[in-house]
Amino acid sequence: MARFTSTVLSPLLTPSYAMLMALSISPKVLDSVGSRINLLIIILGITCVLPMATIALLHNFKFIKDKRMVKRDERLLPYIAATVFYLGAVWYLAYTHEPQWMVMFAAGGALACLISTLVNLKWKISAHMAGMGGLLGMLCQLDAMDLEVVSPAWMMFYIIVAIGLCGLLGSARMLLKRHTFMQVVAGWANGFLCVSLMMRLFG
Repeated sequence: MARFTSTVLSPLLTPSYAMLMALSISPKVLDSVGSRINLLIIILGITCVLPMATIALLHNFKFIKDKRMVKRDERLLPYIAATVFYLGAVWYLAYTHEPQWMVMFAAGGALACLISTLVNLKWKISAHMAGMGGLLGMLCQLDAMDLEVVSPAWMMFYIIVAIGLCGLLGSARMLLKRHTFMQVVAGWANGFLCVSLMMRLFG
């Protein structure tokens, strides 16, 4: 169950989950279905498919020994690649004139990736929790900025579910002995604060 949770809530997938939710509960819901699906597919490609392909290549060329990157020193190159891809997502969203809050959501993700990369040089930090923290941060900011088009009760439901998933994922990472409690908390705070602050200050 812990492995399943870690896989389903992988940091490669949480940006797409967040984008799917944003397209469903923000004013973007007024866009055509085709344009929303196209945007979701592109974000999935940039923040999931490309990083996965990079990890596979690094593994194939023996730069990393384990695709799960359990050891801290194997995470550097994949983290750098993820940061670059997130910046690519920021550029794409800005280039296609998406709302500023959406651009800043991606920018917050890029900042969280950069911080994870730098921290990882000396200490292992949870990228899984950074992803979920960023998703929760986006939901909280959409609510704080009155950008949701669903009822307050539904918005609160989404936020409560996201909080529960953060707890579930953090427990899974510790049960699998991938991270300590502090590494889980630090990862969550990294994602939550980076996305919240970027959306709040510049969105």
